Amino acid sequence: MLNIVLFGPPGAGKGTQAEKLVSKYNLVHLSTGDIFRANIKGETELGKLAKTYIDGGNLVPDEVTIKMLESEVDKNPNAEGFIFDGFPRTTPQANALEVFLQGKNTSISVMLALAVSEEELIKRLLLRGKDSGRADDANEEVIANRIKVYNNQTAVVADFYSAQNKFEKIDGIGSIGDIFERLSNAIDNHKIAL
Repeated sequence: MLNIVLFGPPGAGKGTQAEKLVSKYNLVHLSTGDIFRANIKGETELGKLAKTYIDGGNLVPDEVTIKMLESEVDKNPNAEGFIFDGFPRTTPQANALEVFLQGKNTSISVMLALAVSEEELIKRLLLRGKDSGRADDANEEVIANRIKVYNNQTAVVADFYSAQNKFEKIDGIGSIGDIFERLSNAIDNHKIAL
């Protein structure tokens, strides 16, 4: 089973690349952002709770996020693998994911981290905010806070996977095709190494 953590700050291009990777490797894409947005739109209790955190540019608490993700994995018992997009964001989440996957006789194969400068991220998110109508992409202050939260709290997860030799940093600048080729090469090289 091929399980990928697709990592990077808001606006790095994770969603775009995840779609291409899902198609090439026949994986199930689990985006915590999409899962949260579906719950918010459906006005579930979880969605209302998540919205209070997201609107402030903060992370949703681990236990809420983990339960939601486990439920999504369980809905796909015949999957050939998963792309975890936007998760794990903290070391406790990475540990919880590892324990959960071990219970299913699998683990994370590789973490792919898209590297993009902060200046480029802000430019991309403001542009996306105009097209998508997402409030968290329209305000430069909220964007800056999201990037700061990512840098302070999330980037440490890279160390968790580095310690297991499962971390690959990928240049996230260039055409969609160029970035996809870099990601595919990293996955293929990692699969050979296993």
